[in-house]
Amino acid sequence: MLRLCTSGGWRSRLQGRRAGARGFTLIELMVTLTILAVLTVVAAPSFNDALLSNRLAGVSNNFVASAQLARSEAIKRNSVVRLCRSSTGTSCATTGTWQQGWIVFHDVDNDGAVGAGETILQVQQAAPADYHFTTTSAGTPYSLKFQAIGGTADSATLLLCRATPSPGRQERTIAVSATGRTAVTTTRNGTCA
Repeated sequence: MLRLCTSGGWRSRLQGRRAGARGFTLIELMVTLTILAVLTVVAAPSFNDALLSNRLAGVSNNFVASAQLARSEAIKRNSVVRLCRSSTGTSCATTGTWQQGWIVFHDVDNDGAVGAGETILQVQQAAPADYHFTTTSAGTPYSLKFQAIGGTADSATLLLCRATPSPGRQERTIAVSATGRTAVTTTRNGTCA
C-alpha cells in the first residue's frame, strides 16, 4: 500500500539529506592545491638528489662488480685477468675515459690486449653521456691487471660524477687497492671535470 504524505514531511527529510551531503567549496579546494604545490616545490630537489644518487650508485656498483669478477677469475684461473676501458666490447682502448665502457678478459699471454684464444668474460656498456667517469690522477692505467694472487699491478682511483646539465652535488670515488680490494666512497665536492 502506498502512502502519500500531504503535510510536507517528505520535503523536510529531503532537504535534511542535502545539507548533510556537502562537498568541497572552491576555497577549500584552492587551499589544498596551494599546500600541495608548496610541498612539491620543497620535495623536488630531494627527489633529484635521490635520483642522482641511485644512478651514480648503479654505475659505480657495475664497476665494482667487474673488478671483483676480474679478481676472482684471476685467482680461480691462477692467471692474469684484466679489466680495461673499451668502447667496442672486443678490445682495450688506450684513449678516452672509463665512461666509454669496459671489458674483463683472461689475458693468457699477459700483453694487455685481447688476442686470439683469450676469453672476454664481461662487457660493460658506456655510462650515460651526461656523466663523467675518469681517473683522478695521470698515473692511473687504462687497464687494471689482476694477478693470480688477486692483487693488482697498479692501484687506481676513479671519479664518477654528473657533468651536465649542471654538476651534481654528489660524486663517487672508486679506489682499487694493490691488494685488489675495491672501495666506493660518496663525496659532495660539486666539481666534475
